[in-house]
Amino acid sequence: MTACAPAVMTATVENTRTITTPHGRVVVDVWLDTAGAPRYLVQLGGEPVLQESRLGLVRDDADFSTGLRLRAVTPTEAVADRYETPTAKRRVNEYRAHRRVFQLETAAGQRLDLVFQVSDDGVGFRYVFPDTSAEVRRLLEEVTSYRLLPDARAWLQPMQVVGTGWGGSNPAYEEYYQQDIPAGTPSTLGAGWVYPALFRSGSAWLLVSETGLGRNYAGTRLRHESPGGEYRVGFPDPRESRMGGPVNPTSTLPWSSPWRVLVVGSLQTIAESMLGIDLADPPAVRPAGEIVPGKAAWSWPLLGDRRIDFDTQKEFVDYAASLGWRYVLVDNYWDRQIGYEKIQELIDYAKPKSVGILLWYNSAGPWNTTPQTPRDRMLTHESRVAEFQRLKQMGVAGLKIDFFGADGQSMIAYYHDIMIDAAPYGLLLNFHGATLPRGWSRTYPHLMTMEGIKGLEFATFEQVNADQVPTHATMLPFTRNVFDPMDFTPMALDRFPRTERKTTPAAELAQAILFTSGIQHYAEIPAGMAKAPEYVRTFLRGIPSIWDDVRFLAGYPGKYVVLARRSGERWWLAGLNGEDTERELTLDLREVAGGKSLVLITEGDDALGFARRVVPVPKTGELVVKLKARGGFAAGPEQRD
Repeated sequence: MTACAPAVMTATVENTRTITTPHGRVVVDVWLDTAGAPRYLVQLGGEPVLQESRLGLVRDDADFSTGLRLRAVTPTEAVADRYETPTAKRRVNEYRAHRRVFQLETAAGQRLDLVFQVSDDGVGFRYVFPDTSAEVRRLLEEVTSYRLLPDARAWLQPMQVVGTGWGGSNPAYEEYYQQDIPAGTPSTLGAGWVYPALFRSGSAWLLVSETGLGRNYAGTRLRHESPGGEYRVGFPDPRESRMGGPVNPTSTLPWSSPWRVLVVGSLQTIAESMLGIDLADPPAVRPAGEIVPGKAAWSWPLLGDRRIDFDTQKEFVDYAASLGWRYVLVDNYWDRQIGYEKIQELIDYAKPKSVGILLWYNSAGPWNTTPQTPRDRMLTHESRVAEFQRLKQMGVAGLKIDFFGADGQSMIAYYHDIMIDAAPYGLLLNFHGATLPRGWSRTYPHLMTMEGIKGLEFATFEQVNADQVPTHATMLPFTRNVFDPMDFTPMALDRFPRTERKTTPAAELAQAILFTSGIQHYAEIPAGMAKAPEYVRTFLRGIPSIWDDVRFLAGYPGKYVVLARRSGERWWLAGLNGEDTERELTLDLREVAGGKSLVLITEGDDALGFARRVVPVPKTGELVVKLKARGGFAAGPEQRD
């Protein structure tokens, strides 16, 4: 491993301050160099994982990236937090960290605080302007950087170019990850890289993201160019205003940035971390009614626009009820092809079956030309409230809102406006064609899920996308779905309508456990599900909608993954192989199922290609499983229908 001691030589011993984790595992050094520029580096277990990297902001009235002096550093303070979030991979979470604040100022006396919190799984830091002023200030640049070791490798998703894609609705975080590329490789589309960004630096893994994104900041990304493996934070493309408001962050003072998040450790650390939710803002509103995660039936991915009609959606209500699923999503054009009056009839039909109805909306104003309706009803506070009142009176459970396509501050404020306005009406929310959630599901508990990923629907459009699903799906537990709920819309057990599915049915079933989402929308339709053996339907009925814990059992990004999830006292397992060759794994299940039995569903010879067997797990916990090429397995406790 390359030593980074020379990188610290710009600091004097007196000038360097250190923050460590409660158990001393992660160490962060912070200092001002001889030019008064703030710098930091990160070590794990005494070895460097991030070399000397930059800190600072450039505001329209002052440069906070150089020429600074250190006014004071607060003593190390213990931070403790305990919270619940039912839409993520762990319901109850306890966060422990050490905090120090570096109080800086310019020669003119303008102040900037650097707030660092270091926990056993990584580092969070943010910028705070503590002065008070009613004058609106604007950020010109954020110079934050992450300088990796020379041998570092990267797993990164390219940022889409604004105004491209369907109806000009990009960026929507819907590209495939570039896997195991040299750190410093320019982004393939020239627009930067999205969060979360995964790196292997020396023997350690790092996941870089941001959280706590408020309405007075823009959604950032890693810049297109990263010379020498130094990735810098970048603001959105100037065209990403969309709402006619600011792109770069603007605010009065005081003013805080989002948290910069850096998970550091093994792949197990990455897959089990909740740091992006730990640092997110606590609930900002109290939604009316009960927030109930659940599973949803959804006709659109396999049946398309033409089947958004009353009779089909009524069939899907019966389908959802038969499987114990809580919701049915009625997608685009429902206003034209069904209408409010018949939607009311559908809601009344579904209610005694304990099925709630979710409705699709187009977020769009003038920033895209997507034709799907209903359009524009989310655009203003007045139009939103009028629509929300009507939907509440009808008994609508929630909304899926699509086609946002920008990360500028004005668009980020638009997300916040919708979430705030929906809360008093108890409407559950799902954003598609959207940005990364960045911890919003904790701040707004009625935000059940967001897309922000190239989901299963793309595999039904073109064969090139279907070919990518196996490796793409094995990336997501290490990247997009690490923190925030993800609406990948998994599980087509039978077949795609226009393309050849490359995963096995067992791999599709595994995704029902592998991916977490407050509302999990399943792609399979009644005709396909009818072909599945009864034990598969029984298994699906039993999969929980709220998870209490997660364990990483095995895996490597883009190749394979095995996770265990716990609900109450019971554990469920899922494994997925993204490669074209069979893989045999020896799993350690002592904490999960040692001395117990599991129902294991794998590839087999029945009508859809499933097989089921009950597997006794010895007290040693050792279980050998075989993952077929592009295959998988799902396992859980025995259950009765």
